[in-house]
Amino acid sequence: MTISPPIAHRPDPAPGLTARQRRLASVLAAVLALHALGLWVLLAGQSEPPELPVPGEVVTTALLLPEPASAAAPAAPARPAVAKPQPARPQAKPAQQPPTAQPLPTPSVPARSQPPAALPAAVPAQAPSSQAPAGASAPAAPAAQANAASASTAAGSAAAASPAPAARIELPSSSADYLNNPRPAYPGLSKRLGEEGKVVLRVLIEADGSASKAEIRSSSGYDRLDQAALQTVLRWRYLPGKRGGVPEAMWFNVPINFVLE
Repeated sequence: MTISPPIAHRPDPAPGLTARQRRLASVLAAVLALHALGLWVLLAGQSEPPELPVPGEVVTTALLLPEPASAAAPAAPARPAVAKPQPARPQAKPAQQPPTAQPLPTPSVPARSQPPAALPAAVPAQAPSSQAPAGASAPAAPAAQANAASASTAAGSAAAASPAPAARIELPSSSADYLNNPRPAYPGLSKRLGEEGKVVLRVLIEADGSASKAEIRSSSGYDRLDQAALQTVLRWRYLPGKRGGVPEAMWFNVPINFVLE
């Protein structure tokens, strides 16, 4: 069954149209003709399908194609099983590559072999080797002398720098004749009771020779004798202590004996 293609009748351009409108009308007519031709081709292609049962056979053959592929699959693993030992050998080679660092000890072997070659030269060198300690001891002696000299110079400089003689200390005194310090009064009750003893007083003597403080350092054993001595030393005059020739306030121990005659 054949279908004749439709014939598109081109309309006559209407009278009174411009040239531009005429061109647009011709383009539209051509487009309509192409669409009509396409529809005719589609209708002609749809009229032949009853004669094509082949697509069903193509589907069956496509389903049969994976079956020989699956049958060939078991045969394939048998071949790689034989080829497995071959890749194992190249794997062992990289395992041997780390020992390539062994050439490092090889230069040490000739280094050790060199001492035997130097042994014959060391035999005549024994004589100078015996002189080497002597030479070493020789500079040791000057070093010891230098140390001794430096120590002596350090001691000399320390002695020169020490201002001990310049800062000589002179302790106060109360025994000058021109001071005219009276003897402590013997308490009458102590005389009648026969009390005797020695009192040591610690006195702070100012730079002008006066006593500003006094305290009992060691007692005579009798309070009356201790108090009499304490009042006496506070009234006395003293030669002040000096440091480097300059008067300075100092503590001074003053002993007083109470003895019955």
